[in-house]
Parts: sequence; C-alpha cells; structure tokens
Amino acid sequence: MQSSIPLTTSTGVVGKPAKRRIVPLSLAALLFVFLICPLLQSQQAAGSEASDKDTIRALLNRVDQLEARVAQLEAKAQIASPAAPMAQAPSSTPPAVSETAPSPELVEPMETQRMDMKTRMQIRGFGDVTFHGSDQKGSHTAFSLGQLNLFVTSDVSEKFRFLSEIVFEADPSNTVGVDVERLLLQYSKNDYFNLSIGRYHTAIGFYNTAYHHAAWLQTATGRPLLFQFEDGGGILPIHNVGVSASGLIPSGRLGLHYIAEIGNGRASSSPNAEAVQNVVDENNGKAVNVALFARPDAIRGLQTGVSVYHDGLQPIGGPHIDEMIFAAHAVVQRPSFEWLNEALLIRHGPQGQSHVFETPGFYTQISKAFGAYRPYFRYQYVNESSKEPVFPFVGLQYGPSVGLRFDASESVALKLQYDHTAFRQQQSVNGLALQFAFTF
Repeated sequence: MQSSIPLTTSTGVVGKPAKRRIVPLSLAALLFVFLICPLLQSQQAAGSEASDKDTIRALLNRVDQLEARVAQLEAKAQIASPAAPMAQAPSSTPPAVSETAPSPELVEPMETQRMDMKTRMQIRGFGDVTFHGSDQKGSHTAFSLGQLNLFVTSDVSEKFRFLSEIVFEADPSNTVGVDVERLLLQYSKNDYFNLSIGRYHTAIGFYNTAYHHAAWLQTATGRPLLFQFEDGGGILPIHNVGVSASGLIPSGRLGLHYIAEIGNGRASSSPNAEAVQNVVDENNGKAVNVALFARPDAIRGLQTGVSVYHDGLQPIGGPHIDEMIFAAHAVVQRPSFEWLNEALLIRHGPQGQSHVFETPGFYTQISKAFGAYRPYFRYQYVNESSKEPVFPFVGLQYGPSVGLRFDASESVALKLQYDHTAFRQQQSVNGLALQFAFTF
C-alpha cells in the first residue's frame, strides 16, 4: 500500500525526510509589513509627501507579488504527486503516523475541486403545479403536482458530454415515483457528426425533441394528444434506448439536418408491460428511425421536416405486427410568435392478415406574445380504429384549446387554459386548468 510523502528538502540525516515549513500567506504579509514600518516612518519624518506615496505604492505592489508567490508555492506543494515508499516487511505493530502526511481535511477538498473542474457539472430544475377540473362524469377538481425535473449536464471532456433528465412524478394513485427520462453520453466530432448513446426522446416529428419534460418550456399547459408520454396514455414510442446520430448535411442556405436512430423500441407483449424497454428487448429486432429537416436562411425561424419509424412488435398470443410511423412538420418559431403544425400516420400490419390498422392525427398551435402575455390556440385530432391491436383505448378525439400564458418573471409562468374535447359516441368534455410553472 502506498502512503503520501510530501516534498521535502534534505536535513543531512539519512532516511528521515525533513519537515517542510510553508509560511502562511497572512503571516508572511504581516512580517513584511512589520519590517517596513520603520522605513515608512523615517520617510514620513522627511516630510516628502509625494515620495511617501510612491514608496507606499511600490511596497504594496511588492506585498502583492509576495502573496502571489506564496500562494503559488502552496499550490505546487499540494498537488505534487507523492513518491512511492520502499517495500517493507509485514509487521504487527501499527505504523507511526507521519508528521508530514497530508490531513484528510486537506485531501478531500482537493479531490472535490479536481472533480468539479474536470466535469463542469450543471443542474437545472423545473417544476409545475396545476389546479384543474372538468365536467367529465366522475372527475373532481384537484391540485396536482406536476413533474419535478432535474436537468443534469456535464462536459466530461472536449468531445464528450453527459446529459440526463431525472423526473419525480406522482401517478393517479398519489404515489410519487422517480424516472430517468433521458440518460445520454454524447460525442461531438463536429457539426456534421454527433453521436448519443443511452435513453433519448425519439425524433418522431418536431415536438418530441423540441419540448422535453418541463411544462415551463412549453407554451400550453400540456403536450398535444399525439405526443403524450407513454405512461399517460400516449400512442407513440416517445422514449427509446439505443444509439442516435445527428448532424448537418452540406446544403448551403437550405440548412439540411439528419437524425438516424436505432434502439429497443416499445414493449408490446402486454398492455401492462413497461412501455420503454430499458434493460431487455422482447425480440432481436430493433426499432429504426430516420429524420430529415431543413432550416432555410430565407425564412427566419422556419423548420420543415419528415421522419419514418419502423419496428416489429410481438404481442403475447397474437401475430407479429409490423409498425410504421410517418411524420411531417412545418413550424415557425420566433421570440414573439410561434406556429406549430404536425401530422402523423401510425400503421400497424399484423402478419398473415390483409387488413392494416391506420391511425392518423394532427395538431396546429399558434401564439403571439404581447409583452409578458402570450395568448395561444391549439386544435388537435386523433382517429384510432376501435380494433387497433397495440393501443386500443384512444379512439377518436378532437377539439380546440384556448389559453393565456403570463410570464410573471424570467423563471415563473402562469397559464390559464380551456379545453373542449369531443369523442366517438361519447359526450364531449370541457376542462379548465390553471398552471404554475417555474424553473430554478
């Protein structure tokens, strides 16, 4: 086992290291001032005011230089690598504690400082609380805790970066759970090639990668029906575990980008199974997603794109299902104006059957900021077959949402939203929500 041996100078005694004495910074400065006090007094007695000022200025500069030198010597002594001691025979007698060995109070802060300087870890928090109610039969008005999102990033090195979203969230049973919604090790070679491995938000359409787990980042109180999270009744594979590559495509002022992903895909063996396959995959096949989008210089804030997602699903007791998801979007985002438009088609084709189940959907959202106030409007539509084999509880849903967002400060937003949702062969539902969203 190695022990720390600090830097010392020889004392002339063989085998015994000399003790190193480093004068504390404050003591060195005090001694220096004490020594120069007679000189200052004699100069004041001479009665030359201009000369006294020049002398004092020079002496103060010298003190600053000495302080910097002492600090430099102390830093070198602290970070110097200890030499390895010579091997010794085992002994039952406990070794004596070296007087020159660094104390734990000194070593631990040094290691913590080195770790922080290396990783540059940053934590950003988001949260929200909503008061809501509706005229749906059996529902009750309630205050609801939203997601407490800890967004953690760290620059591991010049090329590598760590990113994660750790979310604390309550479910309808009032139980609070913890989910690692995103966990990525990212490698950036240049603008044309970036690689991420871990759990990510699938690049289907626009909304899923533009708005993550933070209500404060979104204009409205919640996500569109199409992009609801899996544990909230969503119909898309919002999360995936695998590898994602992205970057620019040389295209001049057209501003083309690509995204290519491969991962485990969604679980389909049972409706009660965890939707995101974090550890194991139900089959050997992998989900593949490819997306292309453009950000042309000609129109400020415009982005248009398409994506194609493919996976193979294997429900227990049912045939293999070929899943295809096609998405297209056209959005305009500016500081005081946004207009989001997306359309999707989910296609499920059971093996050995001629019938294909298709679920179309779209939404449009527009908002305009007037100072701290931003009124917005959203209309959305989803039409799922009643015999859909993968998510059979969505059906037909459509209707408008109207709201107002007020940014009370740079970190706090209040949102008031009214929703009208119509269903197939069911009574329409009207809802009202007041949300307090914040970041810290």
